[in-house]
This record gives sequence, C-alpha cells and structure tokens, in this order.
Amino acid sequence: MRFSKSWIVAAKDFKTFRKKRSIIYALVAVPLIIAVLIPGVIHFAGHRNGANGIPASELTVLLPAFAFFYIILAAYLPTPIASYTIVGEKMEKSLEPLLATPTTDSEILLGKGLAAWLPSLVSVVFGSIVFMALMDLVTHGTLGYYYFPNWDTALVLFVMAPLAALLSVEVNVIVSSRVTDVRSGQQLGVFTIAPFAAAYVAGELGIVNLGDTNTLLAIAGAILVVDVLFFFITKATFRREEILTRWK
Repeated sequence: MRFSKSWIVAAKDFKTFRKKRSIIYALVAVPLIIAVLIPGVIHFAGHRNGANGIPASELTVLLPAFAFFYIILAAYLPTPIASYTIVGEKMEKSLEPLLATPTTDSEILLGKGLAAWLPSLVSVVFGSIVFMALMDLVTHGTLGYYYFPNWDTALVLFVMAPLAALLSVEVNVIVSSRVTDVRSGQQLGVFTIAPFAAAYVAGELGIVNLGDTNTLLAIAGAILVVDVLFFFITKATFRREEILTRWK
C-alpha cells in the first residue's frame, strides 16, 4: 500500500470539504460551543442564589467526566465527513472516477479515512484547549489549583479520542454501504456515540470513576479491540466492485 496515493485521496477530500458549510460548522462551531457552554454552566450553577460555588469534592468528579465528553465529540465529528466522502460522492457520481484509477481499495479507504479522522482530531484538540483554559479560570478559586491539563486528560485526547474517531470512521464506511443518501448515513452513524455517552453519564453520576487512569486504560483497551474487529469488517465491506454495482 502506497501512503502517497492515500494522501492524494485525502488532500482531494480536504479541498472538497472547504466548500461544504455544514462540515465546516461542525468542525469549528460544535467544539467551541461545548468549550464555552460547559464552563459557563459550571460558573452560573455554582454561584446562583449567592452560593459559594460547587464544592471541590463534586468538581473532582465532574471535571474528569467533562474531559471524557471530548471522546463523544471525537466519535461524532467524523460522521458528517465520512458520510459525505463516501455516500455523498456516490450520489454526485464523483466516486466512480476515483475507483477507476489504479489506486487500490486499501489506499482509497485509508485516504478517505484520513480525510474524516484528521480534521476531527484537530478540531477536538483545539476545542479542548479552549475548554481547559476556561474551566481552569472557573474552578481555580474553589480547587486552589489548575486542574487541567493532566495526564488523564492527555490519555483522553491523544489515545482514546483518536481510537473513538477511528471507530466512527469504520462504522460510517459500513453504514455507507447500506444507505442511499447522506442524511441516512449521518443518522445511523451517529449511534457510534451511544456507548461513550453511556460511560459519560455513568461518570457524571459517580458510577464509573473517569478520573482513574486504570479505568481510562481499560476503556481505551476495549475501544482498541473493537477498532481492530471493525477494521476487518470495513476492509471486507469497501470493495470497488460492490460499490460500483451494488451501492445504489
């Protein structure tokens, strides 16, 4: 497999995405809204009715869960991109010329995967930086120290988020083989976030300790196993002969 060929495919998709406002809005607006909204809610909730703020004991439970939320975001953001890059191009009849080139199935799949995976991760990291800076401003007075960044957050952003984004890309390739329009692909692909959302809610309720490194490593290991499983399913699904004849 030639990475240079895959990068050509990805670069072509990058140029196309710049013309799609819905994708740009998702990559820029969604992470920024979350980065501002969560610290804002914590600030106003903690100081309403003249209260002195949310207790430090509660913040140390909430803040790891909030950081974990960026895994959900990493699983969501590739969905509109991956859906368009496969189903959208199929509908616009721009996928067939690419499949007619001497590029292999694996090279095309890697290129299109990078096109959805890389911008999503950049967006997640950018949004998390804004989030951590604002959250530290809001919670420093209560905690007496800056909670972010920390090693668990690094694990979330640089190990778990990439794995979650990869899973989202894989699922969306599989979904794209069974749907006929971009909207349907996005609606089905977004279910990828369900297990991560469940873990987030469990963390908020204190059922799962998302501030424990061993817990995060266990979740990361589970995502990795699922990623490997879906890799083989995705590779078996993405075959140019079937795309040209059966993906209608």
